Parts: sequence; structure tokens; C-alpha cells
Amino acid sequence: MSEKIINAPEHGSNTPREAIPVAYKWHTQDIYSTEADWEKECASFKEKLPILQSLQGKLKTAKELLQALQLQDEMAMQLDKIYAYPALQKDGDSANQHIQGLVGIAASLAATFSASNSFIEPEMLALGKETLDAFLQEEPALQEYAFYIENFLRISEHILSADKEAMFAKGHLATCASSNIFSTLTNADMEFPKIKDGQGNETTISNGNYMLNMTSPDRELRKNSFIGLHSAYGKLRNTLAATLTGSAQTAYYYANVHNYKDTLESCLAEDNIPASLYDGLIDTVHANLEPLHEYVQLKKDVLGYDELHYYDLYYPLSKPEVSDSFSCSFEEACEKVEAALQPLGENYLKVLHKGFTEGWIDVYENKGKRSGAYSWGVYGVHPFVLLNYQPRYSSISTIAHELGHSLHSYFSAENQPYIKSEYTIFCAEVASTTNENLLLEHTLKTATPEQKIFLLNQFLEQVRTTVYRQVQFAEFEKFVHNEITEGRSLQAEVLENYWLDSNRRYYGEALTIDKELAHEWSRIPHYYTPFYVYKYATGYSAATAFAAAILSGKPEAVEKYLGFLKAGGSDYSLNILKNAGVDLNTPQPVTVTLNKFAEKLAEFKKLLGK
Repeated sequence: MSEKIINAPEHGSNTPREAIPVAYKWHTQDIYSTEADWEKECASFKEKLPILQSLQGKLKTAKELLQALQLQDEMAMQLDKIYAYPALQKDGDSANQHIQGLVGIAASLAATFSASNSFIEPEMLALGKETLDAFLQEEPALQEYAFYIENFLRISEHILSADKEAMFAKGHLATCASSNIFSTLTNADMEFPKIKDGQGNETTISNGNYMLNMTSPDRELRKNSFIGLHSAYGKLRNTLAATLTGSAQTAYYYANVHNYKDTLESCLAEDNIPASLYDGLIDTVHANLEPLHEYVQLKKDVLGYDELHYYDLYYPLSKPEVSDSFSCSFEEACEKVEAALQPLGENYLKVLHKGFTEGWIDVYENKGKRSGAYSWGVYGVHPFVLLNYQPRYSSISTIAHELGHSLHSYFSAENQPYIKSEYTIFCAEVASTTNENLLLEHTLKTATPEQKIFLLNQFLEQVRTTVYRQVQFAEFEKFVHNEITEGRSLQAEVLENYWLDSNRRYYGEALTIDKELAHEWSRIPHYYTPFYVYKYATGYSAATAFAAAILSGKPEAVEKYLGFLKAGGSDYSLNILKNAGVDLNTPQPVTVTLNKFAEKLAEFKKLLGK
């Protein structure tokens, strides 16, 4: 690091933002030097709106289409900066009323822009494939938009006339009622019971503290939290079955009117993913359930329980205090990440170091700061990373994770024009998780036996929850939407029986199935965004395959991986990954991940003396 400050500044939920040293805050001035510059940019943006609107109805030639697309990109890049400048500041201090006002102005400009450019794609659709292909041949500058146009034409048969699309857009608020009802019911109106911990102390279970309680050493607290939470959902089982039915029926309605055969095809179409990949993912996991069964049996043996219940699954087998042994300053954490990512080469490390030292990162918690962590890429500037750093391994891993996103954004923006710079959600978690894998393997090399148990426990739980569990969710989704496609409604009892059978199949005989587990499906919010969760499993598997190839010294593995980072959204996700050496149309990446799970499990058992 260029400047090593071992002693962290005072920080916490009550620390004023101004008390955090500048060295630990992101440089939003890299977007605009002053607020006056931001205001000038807003004025410039507004001046372009009537120019854009004047092009409506005039996309008759290649040059006119090029003019519209270039102006759209120019304004979109401008808007990205206009919005990011106040929004980042708001996330650093949400109580700042003035900044809230600037965010409102930016959001209003975004809404106006969305309305102003809405004519472009319907007019492109009206031109038709032959005309657009001719335009690409006629106007060389349009080649920058060739993939955008190809992708647009790919789904054009599913785009309705402008007036029909506008009608469906207006109905969105009404048709998403099921999702809104679920959210309001479970987050605001649902009443959760009082429960007791192992010492007889009374507390209230909630969605917010449930997962924290599941990792508690107090088994009575875990049990009562599990029973209390799921019993609350169970009391509303019929209502929640109805909201899920309504959401699935809505998704099928939109898929049907847009000429898709079912909701799965509709949801996979955006990323050009074949249904065979989805089915193959489930089949591959089914073929590799034995290591998961072995892991569950190991938990039962190590914990010494006559029966292992679902509320025992999240309890770690490592000693809680081991996490403190990784305690270090933020600067030291960055050095650890740099050391772990050495295999990615000099250029990657050079950019990574810029991120650590040149104002990309907002490091510490302060009063009014947004919780959690994220990376926000701003095309033409650099990415920005929000952290709330604490001296523990999970925070070091978060640094590696978020900087993985950041360097993906950086290399994509550096190598792609704006229209092809944004990578898809399908690819979004690959770079971040690759970094996590590299950090884990690097840390294991010098870890003590107790630290290795801690790290391996973390890895095994991550695969269990990100691959096995998400594929279990994906399989349940397929069942739900198949029922709707076949014209059947979703009765609570049918859903409960399917969910219990699914847990028996995934976790094996070592897990005792409690009756309350039947209600777990009803509290999963992801089901109201159909066919999304499978991407967690594919992304994690792709990352594991990349990390394995890089660490094994496979020829050109690093170059291909960097090519993936540089590709952005220049091609379909599966093509970009395949060109980099990871073919998700085959079982290989998922198999690599589950084989690694089995290998780490064997090492874990040995360390535990089992």
C-alpha cells in the first residue's frame, strides 16, 4: 500500500461522516469536481432531450438510426454520472436532506429519458430484419451496434406493437399485486411469536434475526426460532399459496401473450439460455447429492446429536473465536487480497492497487451510511465500492468479492464501447466469486489447523447454500410453474408435500424432517421473481471452474479469464464464458464445483478426526 495506516479511525453507527478521514472515503469528485459542475451537466442533459424527441418517427435511414443510437448512448452515459454523483453521497450519509433532493432530480431526469427514448426500439421493430441488416452493411459506424441489433431481432417476435406494449406496461402495477401483498404481509403485517432461549430468556423471532439465531450455539434458541418463524408462516399457508399462485399466473400470462410457450422459456430468453441448461443443472446436482448427504451425516456425528434437525444445519463446526484470529487492519486486509490474487497477473494487480489507493472505496461504517457492501461501475470514471469493514475474515472476503465486481466493470469499460460494456446478471457474480475462491485457497496455505476448519466450514456452507440449495429452489420453481402451465392452482398441501420430499431427497437420511419445514417455501421472496435463483448456482460453478483452472496452471487460463472480464456484454453470456474456457451447456463446471466440495469435505473430516 502507498500509505499504511494500521490504526483504524473511530467508526461506527454513531460516528458522524465528517469524522471519517478522507483517505477512507470514496472520491465522488472524480465524477464531478463540484456540485456546480453536476448542475451544468444536468442542464446539458436537459438540452438534449428535445433533440432526442425530435427524432421520433424519423428512423428511416441508416444514418438516422445511427444518430438516434449514438445520442441515446451519449445521454445514457451522461445520466449514469448524473445519478451516481448524488446517489453515492446519499449512501454515505442518508440523513443529508440536500443530497436527497439531488437524487430526486436525477431520478426525475432518468424517468424523462426513459419516456423520451421509448420510440427507438418500436421503430427498429417496424423496420424489420432485412432493412436493419442492410443498414449494417451500408453504414460502417453501425457495426458497433451489431450485437445489440442482433439480440434485439432475436426476441423481436416476442415484442408486441407499441400500443400493446404500452398497455401492458400500464398494467404492471396491477399485475404485480401478488408480490406486493407477499412483501407487505411478511414484512409488515405478519405477527411472530415470543420465544425463549436456552436460559429461559424471552425474545421475539423475526425475519431479520432468524438467520443470526440459526448460527447460535444455543440449540434451544435455534429450535424455538425455527418453530416460531415457520409456524407463523404456516398460519397463513393458504394465503401464501394464493399469492404464489397469483404471481406464477401473472408470469405465465405475460409469457403467453408475448408468444412464449411457458414462463421458463420467457425468463431464460433475456440471456438467450436454453431450457436444456436449466434441466441439466438440476440433473447434475441430483447425480452429486451423495457428498451433501455425507456432509449432513458429518454434522450429526460431530455435534453428537441423536437427531440432526433443520435448525442445526447452519450451526458452524468451527470454533466461533477462530474468526477473531484473522483480525487485521483494512490496509493489511488489502495486502492479503493482493497476495491472493497474484495468479491473475501484473496488469490485474496494478488496477487492483489503484482501487485500493485512489478513492474507489468507502471503507468504514458511519452514522447514516447504507449497510452491507456493493460495487457500482460508472462508465468513463471508475467503479465505486461501499464497505462497512470490520476486522474479521468475512470482511476480507467481502473486499475480494466487491473488487472482483469492480475490476470486471473496469476492464469491460476499458475494452468495450458503452453499448457493449454492461455484463449480464447471469455473469455478474462470476468475477466476484472467483476472487473469493482464490482468497480461500491462498489463506488455507498458511492457516493453522483450527483456521483451516473455519475456512473449510465456510466453503462447504457456501456450496451448500449457493449451489445445492439454490438448485433445490430452482427445481421447486419448475414444479410450481409447470403446474400453472398445466392449468392447475397451487394448493398449500401440494406445495408442502413437494417441499418436504425435496428436502428428504437433497439432505438424505441423516436429517430429521420436522413438520414445520413444510412451510419454508412460503417465506422465499425469490419465488416472486421467476427463474432467477438458478443463476446463483451457475455463477458460482463458473467461478469455481475459473479458479481451478487458474490455480492448476492450465495453459492460457489467466488470459482467457481476463478475456472474460474484458468482454463485458459484447456477446451472449454463454458464448463469453465458453470462449473463456467454461462451457455451462455441459455438466463440467458444476461437476468441478461439486467434486471440489467432496474434496474439501474429505479434508474437513480429516481435520475433525472423522
